[in-house]
Amino acid sequence: MIKINKGKRFQQAVDAVEDFLKKAKGKEQNSDGKGDSKGRKTPTKPLKILEEDDEDLSALKDPSEKPVKDDPHFHHFLLSQSEKPASSMEPISKRLKIVEEESGSTSIQAADSTAINGSITPTDKRIGFLGLGLMGSGIVSNLLKMGHVITVWNRTAEKCDLFIQEGARLGRTPAEVASTCDITFSCVSDPKAARDLVLGPSGVLQGIRPGKCYVEMSTVDPGTITELSQVITSRGGRFLEAPVAGSQQLSNDGMLVILAAGDRTVYEDCSSCFQAMAKTSFFLGEAGNAARMMLILNMVQGSFMATIAEGLTLAQATGQSQQTFLDILCQGQMASTFVDQKCQNILQGNFKPDYYLKHIQKDLRLAISMGDKANHPTPMAAAANEVYKRAKALDQSDNDISAVYRAYIH
Repeated sequence: MIKINKGKRFQQAVDAVEDFLKKAKGKEQNSDGKGDSKGRKTPTKPLKILEEDDEDLSALKDPSEKPVKDDPHFHHFLLSQSEKPASSMEPISKRLKIVEEESGSTSIQAADSTAINGSITPTDKRIGFLGLGLMGSGIVSNLLKMGHVITVWNRTAEKCDLFIQEGARLGRTPAEVASTCDITFSCVSDPKAARDLVLGPSGVLQGIRPGKCYVEMSTVDPGTITELSQVITSRGGRFLEAPVAGSQQLSNDGMLVILAAGDRTVYEDCSSCFQAMAKTSFFLGEAGNAARMMLILNMVQGSFMATIAEGLTLAQATGQSQQTFLDILCQGQMASTFVDQKCQNILQGNFKPDYYLKHIQKDLRLAISMGDKANHPTPMAAAANEVYKRAKALDQSDNDISAVYRAYIH
């Protein structure tokens, strides 16, 4: 295959295949390798999108070669673009990544690309959504934009009004939403709120019937996930955890990252929903794995934010320009949108919440507890947690996580 004018990922995939063949066979791969794409459906995706996304790699396969996945020295491979029904407005690629673990078993992580220009076919299943906070509001807005039929509920009912105007239906209780919808999502603040939503008066559990699906998107501890999974499945329901990595802005943009675990069939049923709300989704196996991974990610993010704030205040204390510190930082290896945005927040004194400080402190606390149970040290997280606790004591709970800066200047 000639790589000119192909997307970057396609070029990298071809390079990987060629490199493998050279090492395995000790000979050069013919640069004009002939692929047999007979019977392969031609993607209908526009050229521009095709260049930016994964190409169909089936034409690179030589029928005479041993399958790559059977070779113990080759740990990653790409599957060709999945086909979508003819009714789909545009094909949405699904990429599968196989990761070999130390145990020798494999976990399959599936990533659905975000629909470009809103071109997805919404599921015909009725969707319920509980919790319209910073993250939930953006998620529901994108689900509605993509044509999903949504019933919403929020503890503060007024937050539902805007979505009702956009076409959502109003659920009177969590139980009613769960009983009338095929798939019910929940996105609330902490483990207690997640439990109360399911187990409390007029809670989700009262509306669960055989076949009903419940998707917990809140960032909670693995123990809470295990408990909720057990009670939902005990009623014949199907359970999936799907916490989201991101911020309010990423939620509004439909660019979250979803970590899912639990019932794989529910994950597949949620495909169009996940494409509407996220740029990528990963399936991590049994329930509890997504909670563990999310807490680790947020532990790293929270610790990093505290370190950035510490650097800015130390720069000021030693007579250095904070703006110059930021300029240098953003030209180095740690440059990122996150660093730039959070530092700008601090320099401008703008702590409007994009991710609540109280929530990142909750995640640090849960991650430390998870480390205790695994008998694994988390000294950096423990130190960062104390800084966030100090910020909370200074009334910064409902500000953005960048407000941890104020813990260093008071």
